[in-house]
Amino acid sequence: MHYTNIRRGTFIDRPNRFIAHINIKGSAETVHVKNTGRCAELLVPGAVVYVQESDKPDRKTKWDLIAVKKGSRMVNMDSQIPNHLVKEWLEEGNLFKDITRIRPEYTYGSSRFDLYVEADGKKIFIEVKGVTLEEDGVVRFPDAPSDRAVKHVEELKLAVKEGYEAYVFFVVQMKDVRYFTPNMDTHPAFGEALMDAARAGVHILSYDCDVRKDDIHIADEVPVVFDQFDQRADNAACADEAVKRSDSDLADVVEPVIAWYREHKRDLPWRREADAYRVWVSEIMLQQTRVEAVKPYYERFLRELPTVKKLAEAQEDMLLKLWEGLGYYNRVRNMQKAAQQIMADYNGEFPNTYEEIRLLKGIGNYTAGAISAFAYGIPKPAVDGNVLRVISRITGSREDIGKQSVRKKIEELLEPVIPRDAAGDFNQGLIELGALVCVPNGEPKCGECPAAGFCAAREQGAAAEIPVKSKGKARRIEDRTVFLFRDGRKLAIRKRPSKGLLAGLYEFPGVSGHLSLSEAAAYSKKIGLMPVRIKALGEAKHIFSHIEWHMVGYEILVDELERTNEKGFLFISPEEIEKEYPIPSAYESYTRYAGIRE
Repeated sequence: MHYTNIRRGTFIDRPNRFIAHINIKGSAETVHVKNTGRCAELLVPGAVVYVQESDKPDRKTKWDLIAVKKGSRMVNMDSQIPNHLVKEWLEEGNLFKDITRIRPEYTYGSSRFDLYVEADGKKIFIEVKGVTLEEDGVVRFPDAPSDRAVKHVEELKLAVKEGYEAYVFFVVQMKDVRYFTPNMDTHPAFGEALMDAARAGVHILSYDCDVRKDDIHIADEVPVVFDQFDQRADNAACADEAVKRSDSDLADVVEPVIAWYREHKRDLPWRREADAYRVWVSEIMLQQTRVEAVKPYYERFLRELPTVKKLAEAQEDMLLKLWEGLGYYNRVRNMQKAAQQIMADYNGEFPNTYEEIRLLKGIGNYTAGAISAFAYGIPKPAVDGNVLRVISRITGSREDIGKQSVRKKIEELLEPVIPRDAAGDFNQGLIELGALVCVPNGEPKCGECPAAGFCAAREQGAAAEIPVKSKGKARRIEDRTVFLFRDGRKLAIRKRPSKGLLAGLYEFPGVSGHLSLSEAAAYSKKIGLMPVRIKALGEAKHIFSHIEWHMVGYEILVDELERTNEKGFLFISPEEIEKEYPIPSAYESYTRYAGIRE
């Protein structure tokens, strides 16, 4: 979410919950405060604040309070923004993978929940809470008693009993906090209601945000802690249980890992010229994709879009065509948004600090760490799945690496030992070690490992048991029938909706369920296409992160494609489809029948 017309000011006082006096360029201005909570720890005299000038001339106050600096931390105070952030975040494909409907402000019982969602075959209520109260890295809600919040949580429990899925989503309007916990001091009734709801099956989520004076978007999951025992478990005293080896033990592996990497590293195209743009492109492509599969995509992408400027200006169809086959298309959409940020905020020059890189759209801790270390030599950790596995085995940790809190602990363990003169080689050495030696499936090659002498899992004979990772939810199966309608010259394709699974890509027409040959012929006639010949193309399967498509296909030769009454069909030659129209790899089993080269 981006704000315009932002001005810097200094907080003077707050006469009531709704307004504050702010010094803006030497003039005391009355400013509207959207956040009606106490915010006493934020709004202190002399605090640097950021306000937005309204473009509505008839308003009584022409300013809105948006953000405040609390020490080195930027805190967004806009209480109206969390709902928008969560909606935008869901629409980008987060949390649920097949969203068919999102409706704000949905009435259920005597409550109006912030969001109603239909996704993955479920009906879901989401209540969103913005969080601005922070102390020593711990964030809490509420900062003032809220009977309304208690009522909403209790209604969510009832919704779960009636078969709905329900979430309380805490949007922490700042970055880099330790954990979230309900504020038992201010409103114990809310904390008790929240714990009861969690036991009843309501999902409790907390995510922090990347915040700038004129921008905010959801970033990383934050641990949710309910009681004093759990709080102690998050403190530094728990580090011995979470990670068995100390910083000094990890420091011992630094030189062996660097030496091993320099001798055994693979010759990969993105390592030959490791500028920030190339590192970024490669790291986004390598998410969920094998190294060998990425190489031709990487080279083609850089050939067509060699600079940040070219990426920022690319047409969407061209962008998606270049990404065709890599999947997870939101990745490249976010890359373009980040490129546009770089053009607007950094005059086209890739930012060169970890903090600035981390604020770019679609870039999390790992990618920011990788760009910082590989391109700029900044000693920041780049913790991916390989590194989680390697460090868990070295330290003997049996904590669940699927948890964000565990990833954060490993980042905190690694950062102090990263050498300033070899940050890139050390980070890449850990990644390479996980890819080639400390492998996930099968027996790790301990005899080849430079860290074998320091490895707790090897000492304990527990390499096969570590790391621990909880199983995800079983994927939902969807049956589909795919049609290759053709008239001898052209094929029918259509563009998918702009939001949801495979958004904005092109596909062969299809319907839900598995149709028989006679049912396929009937469907063809129903949409105005007279079948001349029908050929069954067999079965195919494609696996997404949360869904499996089980498909059957038919090639249907028709007398004339233009006779269809189906809106949205495009009639394109296979050669033109291959060059111009991005078809997702979900359909690769049928593209060969269409005459489209894979």
